[in-house]
Amino acid sequence: MSPREAMLYEQLSDNKIRCNLCARRCLVPQGAFGFCGVRKNESGKLYSLNYAKACAAHVDPIGKKPLSHFHPGALVMSIATVGCNFRCQFCDNWAISQEKDITGSDFPPEDVVEATKGYGCQGISYTYTEPTIFFEYAYDTAIRAQREGFFNTFVTNGYMTPEAVETIAPYLGAATVDFKGGGDPGFYRKFSSVPSVEPIYESLKEMKKHNIHVEITNLVIPKIGDSLESISSLAEWIAQNLGKDTPLHLLRFNPNYKLESLSSTEISTLEKAHEVARASGLDYVYLGNVPGHRFENTSCPGCGETVIKRYGFDVVRWNLTDDMRCLKCGRQIAVKGKFHEKGFSLPYAII
Repeated sequence: MSPREAMLYEQLSDNKIRCNLCARRCLVPQGAFGFCGVRKNESGKLYSLNYAKACAAHVDPIGKKPLSHFHPGALVMSIATVGCNFRCQFCDNWAISQEKDITGSDFPPEDVVEATKGYGCQGISYTYTEPTIFFEYAYDTAIRAQREGFFNTFVTNGYMTPEAVETIAPYLGAATVDFKGGGDPGFYRKFSSVPSVEPIYESLKEMKKHNIHVEITNLVIPKIGDSLESISSLAEWIAQNLGKDTPLHLLRFNPNYKLESLSSTEISTLEKAHEVARASGLDYVYLGNVPGHRFENTSCPGCGETVIKRYGFDVVRWNLTDDMRCLKCGRQIAVKGKFHEKGFSLPYAII
């Protein structure tokens, strides 16, 4: 595919460009790239060089994103291109997110939608790397997908501008926003090369304003990113600004990339973090990357009944009415969409 002219940029003097897509708002001189490495100023115009060049395309259960309160049980076509606007030293997908060359297979929006239909998926997820940096590809695909009756979701670090959120909002049903280290600013500067975390909170408020379903994850990294105080502060912010029914997923860290010398997060550490987050006012707090743990399940905030039982990415028992109420006490459970029963859950690759 040919590069596509970028969205959300402004032309300045001397052929310089201001990119207004992610919160870095890069000033890009003629012939140079933005921080993401996939957007280039060519003769005073900004181009997305990774447009429709998919480096990954998989059919995934929606629980993998993770989205636990949005169309539970659904299958999603998951796509990505190379590049990222973060430099996380612990990235699971560093081989594609930090790739310097624009590699990938041509997979234009119309083909993505046809594959979504052909593989029996209910939606599309823009994931694995940061969807903000393949925004034009996601945007064009999302419009086509919505027209065909599919939902769209982002798995994002949240470091996008309010303008970007407003632009994609009409076509975006849900977003998983991934925090690391409890949102601690020092952690972000040292381990992700992110100068400020404030834009993430601003984009979350914008998502809330546009009625996008939001679920939050937080990667709990031993010793360097497991502060209970930070997790408590994050949970309090979520409850106060997004609502106490916003799901928070506390994810177990497994050694990767430049932090292979660390150990996996202790289960007891995650359980303490869970306790702190619940005490900070959130109704739905989950533990991730711990298949079989009781805190994978959804409990009714009213009576404590297990209304959705999970194992890993699977829903294994469903105890809600069609209008998402607890069968025991009738409490409304904050689930958007419908329950999709399916016969398998193992993700598999298309590209």
